[in-house]
Amino acid sequence: MSQAIGKTALAYARVWHLVDAKQRILGRLATQIAITLMGKHKPIYDPASDCGDYVVVINAKEIAVTGRKAERKLYRHHTGYPGGLKEINFNQLQQKKPEEIIRKAVSGMLPKNKLRNDRLARLLIFPDEKHPYEHNIMKIHDPELARILAPEGIDHKATEKPNIETTSSPASNIAKDNLISGNNTKISRPYRTWPKNPKAYIPQ
Repeated sequence: MSQAIGKTALAYARVWHLVDAKQRILGRLATQIAITLMGKHKPIYDPASDCGDYVVVINAKEIAVTGRKAERKLYRHHTGYPGGLKEINFNQLQQKKPEEIIRKAVSGMLPKNKLRNDRLARLLIFPDEKHPYEHNIMKIHDPELARILAPEGIDHKATEKPNIETTSSPASNIAKDNLISGNNTKISRPYRTWPKNPKAYIPQ
């Protein structure tokens, strides 16, 4: 039997991504992770198939949020018993289980279907830089490196738009003058009048 790997197998191969969550905004980071888990960055993406990649997140305990969400954002769960509603804010959960903060944010951005559990199983989160998947990593997402390697942006303010001269009809000029002067006179436009006897235009 042939042992050759076809193009289809290479296209559907799962890639391991390494994401550093140190001082990264929670919402923006969770959006990028959800897209990678779903496989929407691939040309073979299909909503009905699970073609996403693996994502390894490190430094989860140093994730950042904007505004006053660190004190005001609450996470709730129910134990199932009467009066079992539990609440914990962002700071407390970050000290106890920082992995759950990113996992809950990514879970809320994934489609609510049967593929969500399989996609979340490929999300591996660690509180610090230590992880056992160093030999599996193929892509490293570093925002600083991407900013350095990105091409220089175009200064849209420096570019001047070409001056295109437009010609206006005499009727539009008359209407503009009437609007300025306050004259509401109608403009007579030429129109075609059909003869009473249409057979006169039929060639003999």
